[in-house]
Amino acid sequence: MNKASIFILGLVTSFCLGFATKAITFKQNSKTTSMKKVTGIGGIFFKCKDAGKVREWYKTHLGFDTNSYGASFEWHQNEDSTKKGSTQWSPFAETTKYFEPSTKDFMINYRVENLEALVEQLKAEGVTIVDKIEDSEYGKFVHIMDIEGNKIELWQPAE
Repeated sequence: MNKASIFILGLVTSFCLGFATKAITFKQNSKTTSMKKVTGIGGIFFKCKDAGKVREWYKTHLGFDTNSYGASFEWHQNEDSTKKGSTQWSPFAETTKYFEPSTKDFMINYRVENLEALVEQLKAEGVTIVDKIEDSEYGKFVHIMDIEGNKIELWQPAE
């Protein structure tokens, strides 16, 4: 083999190795960045002086179908219209401790697909995780804090 052939073979090999490395790195990075984090708003929670009166006002004047938790709005998912979802609206007593350690008068609940994987990713990113994942009949829940001290509830609905 002459020097030119060896040079061209080396150049082609180098190009192929570089391309393969880039493809592998891209696949690994896209796995972590393509993970769905939030899929929708699961609920709006807020403090008020008298949660019972607020629920009754919304029922009377805006037609909310309220219960002791507030109201739940059902809808169907875009990707699969056979799957139902819901968004919860809940007034809480002004003195509730449920929003702590946040001092804000509201909390938003976000729906997620894979709570365990998301919590691990958030821990790695330095996000404050307030409590441990709780498993209930409604699904899995955990609370985190955002950069401005808002407590956020993450919810993976029960199937």
